[in-house]
Amino acid sequence: MSAPSSVLVVGASAAGLGSAEALRRKGYQGTLTVLGAEPHLPYDRPPLSKQVLSGVWDPDRARLRSDIQLSTLETEFVLGDPAVALHASTRTVRTASGRTLTADAVVVATGARPRMLPGQGGLAGVHVLRTLDDAAALRAELLTAARVVVVGDGVLGAEIAATARGIGAAVTLVGPGPAPMAGQLGHRVARLLAELHTEHGVHLRPHTAVSGLTEEQERVNGVRLATGEVLPADAVVVAIGAVPATEWLADSGLVLDNGVVCDSASRAADGIYAVGDVARWHHDTLGTLLRLENRTNATEQAGVVAANILGARQPYTPVPYFWTDQFDARIQVYGVPSPEAEVSVVEGAEEDRRFVALYRHGGRVTGVVGWNMPKQTRLHRQALVDGTAVALAR
Repeated sequence: MSAPSSVLVVGASAAGLGSAEALRRKGYQGTLTVLGAEPHLPYDRPPLSKQVLSGVWDPDRARLRSDIQLSTLETEFVLGDPAVALHASTRTVRTASGRTLTADAVVVATGARPRMLPGQGGLAGVHVLRTLDDAAALRAELLTAARVVVVGDGVLGAEIAATARGIGAAVTLVGPGPAPMAGQLGHRVARLLAELHTEHGVHLRPHTAVSGLTEEQERVNGVRLATGEVLPADAVVVAIGAVPATEWLADSGLVLDNGVVCDSASRAADGIYAVGDVARWHHDTLGTLLRLENRTNATEQAGVVAANILGARQPYTPVPYFWTDQFDARIQVYGVPSPEAEVSVVEGAEEDRRFVALYRHGGRVTGVVGWNMPKQTRLHRQALVDGTAVALAR
């Protein structure tokens, strides 16, 4: 199989840039174009909820590459022009401005978009956090808001709550779980995270459903709970998850089901691949379709996609991984540490908030969680690599 003479990457975030860089790194000499919906050159998303939101970083520091580095990539960046349609058989993409781009191979890297609450659209003082512009708008709000309610107790919601509290706002974190990140960490470790947030002054409202927002003169002034109670708020951040950005592919002919459905090589159709948050591919080791929303996956999958565009038939079989920084805690998660798993601390101690925990399900290690022990956590990751990852999907 010969290499395509042209490749179009739709999406200019980490997964898109990673695909372009991996192609060049593997010797690709053809025409390379990256199409981005935002006007910004590729930037990193994880710092948005932490360093950028807190003001520790200037927004420009979140850029993934300098102008000089991008120039050596010999890639055309077409920015501020979202893709609105794909004709799969001709591999032609149409953009919002009416531009048409055709290539021998197309990489779909359009990521995900935040979920919204009913009545959220157009209401002042209500924010999501997905883009650089979102982070700038939310930071400006946090500098003056006295009362902030964060709706959503997952990774992003917990990070935003920690950062907002560090800025000085009175923060309430509302979510359906028993503790922040209980779905990702299980009850035992999530309980420690709840204690950490409480110690820093975050008001937690666990086991709490939100029914909507209240407003006055088109500005939010509260969050209405399912019980009818209203939590007063000067600003509200909605962090209730994201959905794959596949609307523009509705008539493309690709299979869409919680993402762009791909084979084990991340191929969605002849000459069309998907990578990053938008990709749902067949994980051969787990024997199931999998979609991951994290920075590590974006980079690792991009490398495999590039290899397959250039003729390899390489399955993508990663051990899932993400990390989060909240207050003084760095938490690293390998595998899938389900709430139902048996948890045992194998290094350090929970009371010291420096430990590594193994999660077992059916006698197999299915997850590894480290709290402020990065080196040791990486070493225990091997328990997942050594033939035990098959249990992750069970």
